[in-house]
Amino acid sequence: MPAATVVVTGASSGVGRATALAFARTGARLVVAARSEVALGTVADECRDLGAPVLAVVADVTRPEAVAAVAAEAVTAFGVLDVWVHTAAVMAFGRFEDVPAEVFDQVVTTDLLGSATVARVALARFRAQGSGVLIYGGSLLGTVVTPYTSAYVVSKWGLRALVRGLRQETRDAAGIHVCLVAPGAVDTPIYRNAANFAGRFGQPPPPVDRPEKVAAAILRCARRPRGTVTVGAANWFIRFGFVATPGLYDALVGPLMRIAGLSRERVAPHCGNVFAPLPPLAEACRRASKATRR
Repeated sequence: MPAATVVVTGASSGVGRATALAFARTGARLVVAARSEVALGTVADECRDLGAPVLAVVADVTRPEAVAAVAAEAVTAFGVLDVWVHTAAVMAFGRFEDVPAEVFDQVVTTDLLGSATVARVALARFRAQGSGVLIYGGSLLGTVVTPYTSAYVVSKWGLRALVRGLRQETRDAAGIHVCLVAPGAVDTPIYRNAANFAGRFGQPPPPVDRPEKVAAAILRCARRPRGTVTVGAANWFIRFGFVATPGLYDALVGPLMRIAGLSRERVAPHCGNVFAPLPPLAEACRRASKATRR
């Protein structure tokens, strides 16, 4: 999408980072936003190395004024806002009764209410200019339920409903599109960075896709908008089991999560990056630990 202006919120790692790099390779003008100034600066430099004009804006999507500032700076710098990709999310592992209420609430605030804030800002801009594509990073967990991830699952189910409602309400605007790209398990830092009250670090259960595969789907969706795009070879099978054989699904999903969704590595209860980005040193240590295990 040459010459397009693209905002990516949640650009500091994972699918957001991969998406920013994918758009940078097309020559898009980028506005990357996230909470971590250090990590965001690294991504911005990587995009500039690919030849893309980049504006980095430190912003927390739970703060409406910060999201509004992202849009304002994008328009000031580049004159228009063509695509907004929202991938910012946090996660918490643990039984519902073990996850502190304030942690559960903050996950929902970030993942669902932050998404609603982005919609308000992005759609206002798109209405003013008559066009635009809003793409949300969803999840298979917006269509099925797994134990030990209740706050994240609630948020992603809510996000799916929000996107469907937004699509219905923008049918009067042919140039405005609201899309959802929903992957299965993806190899990103969200599992290690998540709040944890399960006693063991979370991990993506197989089959696991790379964030670049999801970013490629987002790029295709920006070029040819589609309502919902699913990424993941096993997604259909898992959804079928959830809907068609709920009793069997519920009997199996707990043991499977304990085997494949939680690592063998023990961890004391902690809030991860739910309330604030992890210090750069902690992020580096987590990446080094992961590399060593491989």
